[in-house]
Amino acid sequence: MAEIFYVGVDVGTASVRAALVTREGHLKTAAQESISIWEPLNDHYVQSSSEIWQKCCAVVKEVTQGVNKKYVRGIGFDATCSLVVLDQSFQPVAVNQDGIIVISPNDNQDGNNQRNVVMWMDHRAAEQAARITNTGHSVLSRVGGVMSPEMQPPKLLWLKENLRESCWNKAAHFFDLPDFLSWKATGSLTRSLCTLVCKWTYCPPEGWDGSFWTSIGLEDLTENNFSKIGNTTCSPGSPLGDGLTQEAAADLGLDPGTAVGASLIDAHAGGLGVIGADVKGFQLPCEEQPITTRMAMICGTSSCHMAVSEQPLFVPGVWGPYLSAMVPDVWLNEGGQSVTGRLIEHMVKGHAAYVQLQEKVRQSCHSTSDSIYSYLNSYLRLMASSCSAVDLLGSSLHVWPDFHGNRSPLADPTLKGMVVGLSLSQTLDDLALLYLATIQALALGTLHILEAMKEAGHDIKTIFLCGGLSKNSLFVQTHANATGLPVVLPEQTEAVLVGAAVLGACASQDHGTIQEAMAKMAKVGKVVEPDHSLQRFYQRKYKVFKCLVDHQREYQSLMGTSGTECHSLSL
Repeated sequence: MAEIFYVGVDVGTASVRAALVTREGHLKTAAQESISIWEPLNDHYVQSSSEIWQKCCAVVKEVTQGVNKKYVRGIGFDATCSLVVLDQSFQPVAVNQDGIIVISPNDNQDGNNQRNVVMWMDHRAAEQAARITNTGHSVLSRVGGVMSPEMQPPKLLWLKENLRESCWNKAAHFFDLPDFLSWKATGSLTRSLCTLVCKWTYCPPEGWDGSFWTSIGLEDLTENNFSKIGNTTCSPGSPLGDGLTQEAAADLGLDPGTAVGASLIDAHAGGLGVIGADVKGFQLPCEEQPITTRMAMICGTSSCHMAVSEQPLFVPGVWGPYLSAMVPDVWLNEGGQSVTGRLIEHMVKGHAAYVQLQEKVRQSCHSTSDSIYSYLNSYLRLMASSCSAVDLLGSSLHVWPDFHGNRSPLADPTLKGMVVGLSLSQTLDDLALLYLATIQALALGTLHILEAMKEAGHDIKTIFLCGGLSKNSLFVQTHANATGLPVVLPEQTEAVLVGAAVLGACASQDHGTIQEAMAKMAKVGKVVEPDHSLQRFYQRKYKVFKCLVDHQREYQSLMGTSGTECHSLSL
């Protein structure tokens, strides 16, 4: 019997990836292409949907090269929760301040590409988000009580208020990027519940709340039964339309009619790729327990913390509860950190000793970016005495990691980063210690989110971690040590791509449900246990961590300022 495959496509912050995945969840081939990011103004980050689709097609063709396409049974897309703007003819509408058409070096068609995507990390709408929060509308209870500038309503309001002529009046279709990709593949305007529920305030089974959009000045989006933002929805993995259209199939190098599953936000695809894994034999506290005892943590440029529950749980400062947003028929709470991988990179590359570090890595015959962190991890082990844990080196250096605001559980985009304990020294030792302190701060941020979830009723016993930072052994071990919970790593390091492939598998109807597909395709690779001898150390460091934000707010009060009046640090 011929082997069958599914394709998973993941559009991250800076790259597009695809993988050819077997029915058992094994990656056969993978490919990656970079995508452009423009920053026309501080805190404005934009991309091109045309370029993104071109790169999707390139990586899919690469991973399916030489494969009989009749054995590719389905395809699934995930992407960042960025906002795509198209006109009545489904052509791009520019979202940059001056509305100009730009020429992208990556464009291989006519050379003209509009920057029509407001990226997830674009914080131009911070003031609009604050105004929406101040309405106190009931829909805010499902986003932790605070509207984030990373969600779509404030971005839409910003476009209306600032680009009315060049963008707003021309726009006929607003998509979340995952839904744009599934529309591009199938022609179906059906939106995924994942995107609409998590980022747009849609609430099944009631649907859109027109009073919310009216209260924030976007009543025009309620016209024609909310046609501009979507009026037909389905659960992730549901088959869309008649599968790939003739045009999309030609673009992707697949057969017309190949099943396409309703899409997911990228972090949620990572959740599907890990949270449902069979853990029998690994002696984990979540074994023989429901999936609600697990938290999926997807760590890359930013981090998302996914926990599910049988009943809706409202967690202050944490998004949700969202019904069927990741796993059908269960409720999702989503915490997160706005910067993780990007913060680590910022701290390391911005240090005076970074050039020296690069030379040390070069001399050790390594040249990749991962090698920099592997070298630092080894360097820290040498700095620690043979009888001491590396963690203890962070006793006198402390970081508050919200250089791009706090997503959870404080839900305060105005917060800034802090470093306490610096000296005049700028040696490689100092760089390594700052790197360690940053990772510890991110782990304590995860603990902060976990505590908020547990106080609201979640009973989380195990962390399932995936994403780029899952390859960093110090990051993983520090999270286990700081939280006191075992951390499970997937067998396939590219769990997000497995999660995207799960969508294609469900759409093909080779698996009856998302839960069935997860259990079959997600697998445990390694378990990292916490070092319980460090419990008291992290208890003390966590007290310092929480003091830092109290002090920051005290300083703002003393100066009579708020975070919004300060210049934000561009990472």
